[in-house]
Amino acid sequence: MRLLNQWHDGTEVIRERFPDVEVIEVPIEGDVDSSLVGDALLAVPGRRPTTAELAGRVRWVHNFGTGMDGAVDELFSTPLLTCSRGAGAVPISEFALAAILAFEKHFPEVWLREPPEHWYRADLGGLAGRTVGLVGIGGIGEALARRALACDAEVIAVRRRDLESPLREVRIVRSLEELLSLCDHLVVAAPLTPRTHHLIDAGAFASVRPGVHLVNIARGGLVDHDALRAALDDERVAMATLDAVDPEPLPAGHWLYSHPRVRLSAHVSWSSQEGTRRILELFLENLGHYLAGEPLEGVVDPVERY
Repeated sequence: MRLLNQWHDGTEVIRERFPDVEVIEVPIEGDVDSSLVGDALLAVPGRRPTTAELAGRVRWVHNFGTGMDGAVDELFSTPLLTCSRGAGAVPISEFALAAILAFEKHFPEVWLREPPEHWYRADLGGLAGRTVGLVGIGGIGEALARRALACDAEVIAVRRRDLESPLREVRIVRSLEELLSLCDHLVVAAPLTPRTHHLIDAGAFASVRPGVHLVNIARGGLVDHDALRAALDDERVAMATLDAVDPEPLPAGHWLYSHPRVRLSAHVSWSSQEGTRRILELFLENLGHYLAGEPLEGVVDPVERY
């Protein structure tokens, strides 16, 4: 088998794990030998002409990222396309849980830098008894659900396919509108596809439970930011914790930087010391499946583009 590899940092690990696989490093950008072909391509995420060209020379492409919204169109025409879906589930779910608890416990506002007017007085909330609503319950949603359930929260979810809940304790509701009316914390954990662009729009914000906390740890394009601003200003949304925005990077002077009800981070919820290793491990597992003629994990639907 011949593997064309754009992720050069992983070359030695791949060769060590699979010595019978011919690994050929190919550029991320620039020209490629016109005669070079292979069986599979380990592609670096992004809209790159080089990746588009290489995709037409293999039977299987594995996208080294978790989302497909930034991929070149040519990838969706390959016979088999996979991605590293679920690789960041643990760090991202931990980040989302931290954001929810920070909202309930009024972090960082409760930290002191000088003597307060009163000791022992506060109006803090808690996660026990609250309802966490998940828009999407894939790897990230399921990981967050487990953590929220451990804090005695109720967890409900809506998903794009008519499937049972992956966790017995998580209730799948019939529609996004129903979910919005029930949750105290609304966590966006769905993929960004043409069908989900601006899924959380003005109509969605009209249906939310007043005072909801919005957490977006997925993609910025899932939320209509103009509609979000209106919902923040009239306090239908009490707080928006946004790790993903549109566009990225967010330009200087954008209103999201200064809005008092927004907590903004630079798309870092995935970050962990084990992050890249886990993404590579998922590919190595798939490579083993491919060589054995077994079904692969993280197969992308070319119509849904996820």
